[in-house]
Amino acid sequence: MQAKEILKNMKPYKPGKQIEEVKEEYGLDRIVKLASNENPFGFSSQVKEQLPALINQLEKYPDGYSAALRKKMASFLNVKGEQLIFGNGSDEIVQIICRTFLEAGANTVMATPTFPQYRHNALIEGAEVREVPLQNGHHDIEAMLDQIDERTRVLWLCTPNNPTGVHMTESEVKLVLSSVPSHVLVVIDEAYYEYMDADNRFESLADLNNYENLIVLRTFSKAYGLAGLRIGYGVASPSIIQTLEPAREPFNTSTIAQAAAILALDDQSFINESIASNKKSKEELFKFLEENDIEYYPSQANFVLIHLPISGDEMFEHLLSKGFIVRSGEALGLPQSIRLTIGKEEDMYVIQKEIKEKIQSVTT
Repeated sequence: MQAKEILKNMKPYKPGKQIEEVKEEYGLDRIVKLASNENPFGFSSQVKEQLPALINQLEKYPDGYSAALRKKMASFLNVKGEQLIFGNGSDEIVQIICRTFLEAGANTVMATPTFPQYRHNALIEGAEVREVPLQNGHHDIEAMLDQIDERTRVLWLCTPNNPTGVHMTESEVKLVLSSVPSHVLVVIDEAYYEYMDADNRFESLADLNNYENLIVLRTFSKAYGLAGLRIGYGVASPSIIQTLEPAREPFNTSTIAQAAAILALDDQSFINESIASNKKSKEELFKFLEENDIEYYPSQANFVLIHLPISGDEMFEHLLSKGFIVRSGEALGLPQSIRLTIGKEEDMYVIQKEIKEKIQSVTT
């Protein structure tokens, strides 16, 4: 049996440590997971209350067109139904884009470090990956544009960027869109869109109809708290969606996920409360970091990339022993850092104390 040659040198996605695993390893009763940028407040109570009713008729295939969700989403976003594509998380939309547009002889441009699935899926399709290092957590726009040529098919923009949390400004995005040739698909990944409140952010959907080569990705996994159901979506011109659809599996989103997403859209009060709590705790974290001369990237997401005087792995292990799972920057291409998801206020108070004490123990 002969697999693709590229797969021999690739590794599967390695998820962070799981709660039960850490409990057993460290003999702890309570673990707080702040590693995967999940919503610490869970998900809408409306979804939870209706879940028992959603398990009826599981013997039947889901609606492959996601008709009810499509209608709801189109109204919510003020777009046409034919401008939407749904996926098993926005990760699958990334895969569909790569499957549709990338192949041997083509290339794709992205920042580094950024969401790793862009690179992963592009390599599987045999495309050349052109990575441009971030500058102080930001996309290096000019350098990325310089990498584009006649063989470039896709340009990836993650805003706010994962793992730095830094967003692209309206002027930056418009510079890209006005400079990129029409044969290049521009993907704006807005997985953390709901958390953005910067005055200079780019309102992608408002300008969507002005750019035929633009697709915007969003998800129900983050602010909506439905990560376990795996549902995300893309918004683009009807022509792009029509091009992508043949590469989508026919029943790729479950009946329960579609119904839960509709219910979640109806409960914007939950979203507003989650965002307000996230903002409050994030601002308190910024204050703590500044008071202790700890550098960080000013995040527009629900996580913060914190720079350390020690290795990210060392801080990761220390916090793990105290019952907190975070993400070491060593694994993200950002040594001497950790990526910390914003948690509940009481948990953030404790983890800040642990971070301070660990740094003091190695610097004094």
